[in-house]
Formats: sequence, C-alpha cells, structure tokens
Amino acid sequence: MHGFHEVFIQLLILLAVSITVIALAKLLKQPYSIALVLVGLLLGITEIPLLEESEAFITQSSVFQAIIISLFLPILLGDATLNMPYRLFFNLKWTIFSIAFVGTFISFLSIGFGALYFLDLPIVVSFTFAALMSATDPISVISIFKQLGVSEKMSTIMEGESLFNDGIAVVLFKISTIYLLTYIEMGWAGLGSGTLLFLKFSIGGALIGLIIGYVFSQIIRIFDDYPLEITLSALLFFGSYFVAEHFEMSGVIAVVVGGLLFGSYGKKIGMSDETRANITTFWDVITLLANSIIFLMVGLEIQQIDFSGKWGLIVFAILLVLVGRTLAIYISTSITGKLNQKETFLVNWGGLRGSLSIALALSLPMDFTGREEILILTFSVVIFSLVVQGLSVAPVVKTFGLSEDKE
Repeated sequence: MHGFHEVFIQLLILLAVSITVIALAKLLKQPYSIALVLVGLLLGITEIPLLEESEAFITQSSVFQAIIISLFLPILLGDATLNMPYRLFFNLKWTIFSIAFVGTFISFLSIGFGALYFLDLPIVVSFTFAALMSATDPISVISIFKQLGVSEKMSTIMEGESLFNDGIAVVLFKISTIYLLTYIEMGWAGLGSGTLLFLKFSIGGALIGLIIGYVFSQIIRIFDDYPLEITLSALLFFGSYFVAEHFEMSGVIAVVVGGLLFGSYGKKIGMSDETRANITTFWDVITLLANSIIFLMVGLEIQQIDFSGKWGLIVFAILLVLVGRTLAIYISTSITGKLNQKETFLVNWGGLRGSLSIALALSLPMDFTGREEILILTFSVVIFSLVVQGLSVAPVVKTFGLSEDKE
C-alpha cells in the first residue's frame, strides 16, 4: 500500500509537470503535444531523484499500453465524436471515408512491401510495422489547426480520417501479428479468410457501437440531468470498447460509431442546451488531462530504446512512411476530387503518428520475432512525425494561406 502511495504521489508530480508545460506552450502559442514529448525526452536523459520511481513505473510496457489503449483511447475517441461538426462531417463523408479506408489500405500495402524489399525485414515484421504506421494521430495537428484558425473543413477531414483509420489500423495490426503467415500459406483461400476476419472485426465493431449508441441515446431522453448524462456517456465509451473487444471485434470502431450516433442523434433527441455545454466542457477537461500524460509518457518511453547502429535503417523507414502516406493521400483524394492541391498537401503532411502506434508496438509479446526492430522504427517515425512534421505544419498553413480569415 505504501509503495502505491509513493508512486501515486510521483505520478501527480509528473501530471503537475505536464500541466505546467501545457500552460507555457499555450502562452507561447506553440503545440503543447510537441512540447510535452520534448520535455519527456529531457526528463528521460536527466536524473531527477524525485521522479525516478514514477518514470520507471510509467515506462513499463504493460503500464504504458494499459494506460494508452484501455484507459485513454476510449476517452479520446469518444470526445472527438462528441465534438464533431456533424453537418460538415456528413457533407465530407466520402472524402473522409476514401482517405480512411482506401488510403489506409494503400498506406499499409505500400509501407509493408517497401519494408519487405527495401529494409529487408521479415514479412511479418514488415506488415506489422506497416499497420502501426497506418494509424494517424490528430491530437497534435488539430490543436495547431485551432491555434492557426485553419478552416473547419480541414480539421473535420483530419479528425474524421483519424477516427476511422485508427480502427482499421488496429484490425490490420492484429491480422499481421497473429494470422498473416497462416493466410500466406493458404494462398487465395487465405486472402478470403483474411478478408472475412477483417469484415468480422470492423462490421462487428460497428454493429456493437450502433446498438449501444442507440440504446444510450434513448436512455438520455428520459432524463434532464447533466451529471447523470455525462456519466452515461463515459459508460457508453468504455462499454462499447470493452464489449466489442470481449467478442473479438474492433473496440475502436465500436466507440467511434457509438459516439457518432450518441453525439448526433442522441444530442438531438435527448440533450438540453445545458447538458450539451456541460458534457462538452467535461470531456474537454478529461481529454486535456489524458493528452498531458500521454505525450509526456511518449517522451519518457522513447529514451528506453537503443537507437545506436540503426540510423541508416531509421532514415529509410522515415522516408518509406512519408512515401506511403503520400501515395495513400493523393490516390484516395483523387477519387472524390473535393480537395485542391494545397489542401491535399496539408492533409498529407499533417498525418502525424503518435501514442497509439507506440502503445500497439509495446503490446507485442516479448518473444515476438523482430519486436526490437519494430520498436526502434516506430519510435523513430513518431518522434520525426511529432517534432519535424508537427512544427512545420504552421509554416505550411501560413505559406498556403489556408487559415480561415484568409479564405
């Protein structure tokens, strides 16, 4: 009990550090997620006696994975669905779905085959890495977009893409790590089996989300009590995720579909203006706390990885991911033709990788062949993505004149 008390105090200290960094970043009008990662890296390479125990605890693979995937992922997905501008989302649905579905598959295949032939990695390692790199993280870029006044159209596309491609990437990750070799040995029958499994994961998750989202939308019609309705929304997010995972379906897709239904249909039929305001405020606060811990953890976790002697592989991996993303975006957006060249470039460059990729990589079993290479490459791409791409999004927006006031 005493040990837990000590760790809890040190985690509170880390939280205080995170909030301080966020406050300073906001004063300086800089993206707080990038500042947190850099501070996490700095804390990792310096020895601060007061923080050593909490750093050691929080950087354990099982702890990091549990906090990111089981605790924070349903929160972040749920909050994003509640805040989605639904009319704009439905107007842009084909562009969003094209990028999220077609684009994710193109990214997965191009990075997977690229890693296989150019990085000379085993096939399972190549496609596991490709699945990890197919998940984009909107948190950083959306916060930058808001600061720069980027149009709601672009923010909606980026966030909508991420909500769905996270779910697809998780499904592809499971297939790549567990079933890929078996399906390859089966030939065309394996392709059919893989497709059926993918459909089971994704459609099953969507159906669970639809059912739970509809049920909770009906429940809140009975009450006009915002503390209770906020509690029900939390139950919806976590319930959708864990029920779907229990039945071996996509928890991510279940949360996204359930949250979208609850945030559009449920809000319309069952929430007063007071409830809408309070539920938005509540989840904004929880999301800020979650993000403050996530990005500091990413920085702390990265210093656990030994990059020495791998720099050539890392550079090629970063280039491969950039090429895969470019192919995915330019092909998928050409299908709908709703974006001009400047907007397409911004969507391409703004597809940052983040905490989900790291959490999934850390979830690999210790005896997984190629685990060390996957961790090194994943952490390298995430750092490059958050720092280099994240910091250069603002100049891109200003150069292209994509802020709303200029439009």
